[in-house]
Amino acid sequence: MTEKETLQKIEAWYTFSVEKVLEHFDVSREEGLSQEEAEHRSELYGRNELAEAPPTTIWEMLKEQFANFVVILLLVAALISALLGDWIEASAIMAIVILNAILGIVQERRAEEALAALKKLAAPDANVLRGGHRISIPSRELVPGDIVFLEAGNYVPADVYLIEAVNLQVNEAALTGESVPVHKNSKAQLEKDIPVGDRENMAFTGTMATYGRGVGVVVNIGMASEIGRIAGMLQSVVEEPTPLQKRLDGLGKTLGWVALVVSGVVFGVGTLRGTSALDMFIIAVSLAIAAVPEGLPAVVTISLALGMQEMIKRNALIRRLSSVETLGSATVICSDKTGTLTQNEMTVARVAADGDFLEVTGSGYRPEGEFLLDGKSVNLSEDYPAILTALWIGALNNDATLEKSYDEQGNQTHRIVGDPTEGALVVAAAKAGCLPDPLAQAYPRIEEIPFDSERKRMVTVHAVSSPDPRDISPFYDNEKQAWYVVAEKGAPAVVLERCTHYQSREDKAVPLDDEQRRRILAANDAMTGDALRVLGVAYRVTKDIQKTQEGQLDDEVEEDLIFVGLIGMLDPARPEVSSALARARRAGISTAMITGDYPNTARAIAEDIGLMKKGQRVLDGSDLNALGDQELQEEVKHTVVFARVSPAHKVRIVKALRANGEVVAMTGDGVNDAPSIKQADIGIAMGITGTDVAKETADMVLTDDNYASIVSAVEQGRIIYSNIRKFVYYLLSCNMAEIAIIFLATMIWGHSPLNAIQLLWLNLITDGAPALALGVEKGNPEIMDIPPRDPKEPIINRFMQWGIGIQTVAITGVTILAYWLGLKFFPEYAKTMAFVTLSFSELLRAYTARSERFPILKMGVFKNPAMNWAVLSSLALLLLVLYVPFLQTIFKTLPLAWAQWRIVLPLLVVPSIAAELVKEIVTYNHNHD
Repeated sequence: MTEKETLQKIEAWYTFSVEKVLEHFDVSREEGLSQEEAEHRSELYGRNELAEAPPTTIWEMLKEQFANFVVILLLVAALISALLGDWIEASAIMAIVILNAILGIVQERRAEEALAALKKLAAPDANVLRGGHRISIPSRELVPGDIVFLEAGNYVPADVYLIEAVNLQVNEAALTGESVPVHKNSKAQLEKDIPVGDRENMAFTGTMATYGRGVGVVVNIGMASEIGRIAGMLQSVVEEPTPLQKRLDGLGKTLGWVALVVSGVVFGVGTLRGTSALDMFIIAVSLAIAAVPEGLPAVVTISLALGMQEMIKRNALIRRLSSVETLGSATVICSDKTGTLTQNEMTVARVAADGDFLEVTGSGYRPEGEFLLDGKSVNLSEDYPAILTALWIGALNNDATLEKSYDEQGNQTHRIVGDPTEGALVVAAAKAGCLPDPLAQAYPRIEEIPFDSERKRMVTVHAVSSPDPRDISPFYDNEKQAWYVVAEKGAPAVVLERCTHYQSREDKAVPLDDEQRRRILAANDAMTGDALRVLGVAYRVTKDIQKTQEGQLDDEVEEDLIFVGLIGMLDPARPEVSSALARARRAGISTAMITGDYPNTARAIAEDIGLMKKGQRVLDGSDLNALGDQELQEEVKHTVVFARVSPAHKVRIVKALRANGEVVAMTGDGVNDAPSIKQADIGIAMGITGTDVAKETADMVLTDDNYASIVSAVEQGRIIYSNIRKFVYYLLSCNMAEIAIIFLATMIWGHSPLNAIQLLWLNLITDGAPALALGVEKGNPEIMDIPPRDPKEPIINRFMQWGIGIQTVAITGVTILAYWLGLKFFPEYAKTMAFVTLSFSELLRAYTARSERFPILKMGVFKNPAMNWAVLSSLALLLLVLYVPFLQTIFKTLPLAWAQWRIVLPLLVVPSIAAELVKEIVTYNHNHD
């Protein structure tokens, strides 16, 4: 039996002991798998992915292309032509229909590939131990035997056997249907054949950790996992059409009915006036096909998908196509402070205890620096033991780790694995001589209550295990050395509420009176006023740890704490944020900072980056609690900073802004941010610090957690929507002109100047490549200098309706004029002159369609390479149709001489000139409003 078969045969992992599981996978709890071993196992077991429904085959796509009603009519026309002996026309119609189907398949395949690439990028990551280092990898790269870390808000990336579970609760509704989170216990000894929902020492693929944390060994991946066994029920969700795609699809159908009515009239009039019924039938069907922009939905999908790939280069991953439409309409960005407006490289800058304030030198995560008083270095253990105690509490009550790493030049650096705020505490403690590993050995953690945004604090309980803890700890007490240390950190005011004593300058516990409380809060205000993020730390030594009946820590564990001090951290603003804020403001987008920090800190950062202007306000959580919904709607109009907010406050703020008619983009990273992300018009999750829940809820994920990337994504969203408008404008103006030309010519002369093959060729050449080229435009020069568009505004707004009307008149007019002049001076060339005039004028019109407002000279005539190739290739093909003899026979064209070109050439540019004049009129009116 092979190793793979042996693994797949084992189902009752939950009956194994921790030691047996680790032994089976030959993996160390401290080191994890090596990268080489992981790659070997990946080859052996495959990727951690569920089987999906097979992609649409080429034959299925081809069948869909030929299932269209008007295409069926055209096939009938080709068949009739063949039966009547006109094999050239029948073959030409079939060739163009097949070519059109191939183009449709290529477009559909490109759209599928683009969306598949985006889906692959959107796949969740897993935190894994490889070679002794905790790293983040795509979950599809997990292999059996990997050591993975689970935290609240993360999806479980594979079936794992838990070797550690601290207050871990997992929502297994996706697997069992049970909506209540399940408490996990890594020490459980279970019997065989118990239900999945009762396997306390296991966590399963696709379920979600809702509380606490855990560590597990991957035992099953992909289709071998529990959820893989029912994978037939979990095929990938089909991507729904966006509202824009639905509207355009409806528009196409409406246009189709109009074209069919016009085609019927053309057929009837032409037949009554003596034209062959077969010829008129073929022309009528061709007109119906040429008039309907059938490729529009595919072009829209390609444009959206390619635009989204461009967004990835700007560090923004769009998870839903429909979000692109909304993104360009954003009027307010609600941004978190830490990591989004700031660099998220926290550094402890100041520590305070019992009235003493010490500055801390050093930057980044290098554990090197001094503690200064009035610019002079001090000895903490001798002169300021209370401050030393504060730093040790910060290091104990901590889930971050400090690791050595190397930059691209091979120089040794340090990096933090975990939360940057906690990382700053670890580094500060290391600067004071308190290294994480010895401290963890002396005071192993036995219990904890994780931090969450509602409680605003974290509690850990540690046993005293050092044989001589006096060497490393201020907590040693001869009488209490077998007791426990309770450490707490969190919002200073919240921590202070639970304290009855404070640590004096002499490192003694002194009763805490009201005056001392005021001093501590005043010290906190002073530090937050200097833009520091401040945490309070406290502790107590106890003999007994009370627990509830469910085995959780009792609230009594946080009573009678000793307040030790304040630790102030600095997170500098991102250098690019100020210019991004100014750019957003020019684009008519306001920004609000929503943070859990204190008002003073938030105000200082807001003023530093230029977010806060004169007359604008700061509101904190207590202010929000005092406001009714109507009052809040008024307040949000003048408030740019919201401090000390809870997740519930965020939801209220978003609702208030939306009630005022704003289109709101909301950032978030935690589990509790999901409601506000979902409430917003555009939910934005942090890609680096964000939980899986936040990412799953969001419409967009920032891969660099940077505010500037939001503004850049808004710009790209505007560009994408603008490009879609451009090719809709272009396609419809051309198609409406074709309808008008056939209709008017039939009414005037009783026949069409264009035959069926020419119409189909026009539809393929002029509606295809140039339209796709418009979809990759880089955007107008001033796209971020205009206000956001109204999301209720139809894509074909009043301006576009006028533009389509003017272009229809212009293109129809020059084509009919060319035909009339041809009939008058060169009767045998008249139809070819009309065909050339229509074809060339539409291709030149594609250049003017590159912007709705800006002249082509300002845009740069040849600055879109895709457009240049599209137009040049189309021109070349049209010239071949004119001058290659066997193509002349098929398309019924004649080679134009200078005598005919002399008439046609001036007419070709008229529609483009008309388009440019419309732009000038629009610009003039805009400047004089």
